Amino acid sequence: MSAAAKDAIVTAANVTKRFGELRALNDVSLTIAPGAVQCIIGPSGSGKSTLLRCINQLEKIDQGAIWVDGELIGYRIKGDELHELSDAEIARQRLATGMVFQRFNLFNHMTVLENIIEGPVTVLKRPRQEAVAEAEKLLARVGLSEKRNSYPIELSGGQQQRIAIARALAMKPKLMLFDEPTSALDPELVGEVLAVMRDLAASGMTMIVVTHELGFAREVASDVIFMDKGEIVERGHPQQVLVAPQQARTRDFIAAVLK
Repeated sequence: MSAAAKDAIVTAANVTKRFGELRALNDVSLTIAPGAVQCIIGPSGSGKSTLLRCINQLEKIDQGAIWVDGELIGYRIKGDELHELSDAEIARQRLATGMVFQRFNLFNHMTVLENIIEGPVTVLKRPRQEAVAEAEKLLARVGLSEKRNSYPIELSGGQQQRIAIARALAMKPKLMLFDEPTSALDPELVGEVLAVMRDLAASGMTMIVVTHELGFAREVASDVIFMDKGEIVERGHPQQVLVAPQQARTRDFIAAVLK
């Protein structure tokens, strides 16, 4: 592992993930520095979401290795051998990352406030009063203080997604993963979620964002990856990848999205 990789929040080395005969990820390597906003674009089935799920250990990789905040995930090295971690050890490692999905996955029987404090109180064993105070700060940050006692069914999709972001932040992760967080929203609700993500990026949070929102990627990303067929086809500064891509596959995808 290089010095740059040791300082990185995420390092993936030659990662391969198969689903039967399909190689969802094929020899993928990347390094993400602290504070970076890494946007990943590409067509459906290109491996974008699978990469996030492997980083968050929702999927187990078949080859290669991933480090999060300098720690090898999923395995322990003993001598020359790798030993799989227990479910409890994987759950501990997963606390370093917060993940926001396409669907909001809120607990419908809980109020907004209860959704946000559930993890800190139950998993992290924080005092309820402390968790509530932190949740109220997060609600103010996402612009939804007045919804603390509402239930998810009473909220718009955009509001539910902002609560999902607040809930992930309540666990104080070092890395935030966003899997197409606006794809399930009506167009008029996309902006309010992207505004929260812009604020989060400006605060210095390390983020990996799978998105089709090319304007957001051009504005906020420190780096853009284009994936296709499980491989990284092109990577670079947003102005290079999104405005003057070098690869024909990247150009064709961007042209199709912008139609």
